[in-house]
Amino acid sequence: MDSRGTLSANQKAKLQKLRALLASLPGAIVAYSGGVDSTLLLAVASDVLPGRVIAVTASSPTYPPEETQAAVEMATALGVPVNVIETQELSDPHFSSNPRDRCYHCKRELARELLEIAEERAGDAVLDGSNFDDVSDDRPGIRAGREAGVRSLLMEAEMTKADVRAISRYLGLRTFDKPSQACLASRVPYSTPLTAELLEQIAGAERALRRLGLRQVRVRYHGPVARVEVDTAEMPIAFELRDRISRQLTEMGFVYVALDLAGYRSGSSNEVPEVGIGPGAGNQTGGGDQPA
Repeated sequence: MDSRGTLSANQKAKLQKLRALLASLPGAIVAYSGGVDSTLLLAVASDVLPGRVIAVTASSPTYPPEETQAAVEMATALGVPVNVIETQELSDPHFSSNPRDRCYHCKRELARELLEIAEERAGDAVLDGSNFDDVSDDRPGIRAGREAGVRSLLMEAEMTKADVRAISRYLGLRTFDKPSQACLASRVPYSTPLTAELLEQIAGAERALRRLGLRQVRVRYHGPVARVEVDTAEMPIAFELRDRISRQLTEMGFVYVALDLAGYRSGSSNEVPEVGIGPGAGNQTGGGDQPA
């Protein structure tokens, strides 16, 4: 049996639609994170538009440096030129104060930089990797992109995350089963000020857990408490490693380490009131959408 698997007729149709959408473009600039969605988009774009695609990867304290490096390596392996741009989200109080719409301000600035690159390339389309599952979410970052004219061709082709993974596997992309990643700020409750030091603490904690062999990991910040989420299938492993996990995370500055028995789930930070934690934090209450 082919280890790459097969596609349903519906998935084949969606892949064909994506290719047709790309073929209608003069060229493409792909906002590239190295994740499963943007990698599929970049791979198909480079096949449909050979020599007319570039990847742009943002580097900032909101993403671990190893993720940026992995994105550069993957784009290079696909034969696509990649530009790494330094973004300064933390210098913008609209972002660093960590309001519910912080993603809007981050993505609006990124879209502006991408559009400047597009102007230099005679108006190539700017694309991101949002998929059809994102339609049901009120995501401020996606709204910022839409306002700026960024297109989401996976969404236009109605590809869900499951479709993206299946098609990625079919095409032989090694990212097909890559764990979901998200901005490190998504680990922090709204209204808790974001700093480079705080984000590095979280990144270091997650890095340590991955080195222990865990794959799908989130370390949610709750002041002195690190709330660790892992995939439910990895829960027995995490429990066996509890002493090492606790020791390593307390060495990184956390006082308490808790294993969330519900396991990893996107947007779990929305389950708590919007109460800032730490010096200078706000005291607003209320929920909000914070997928990660």
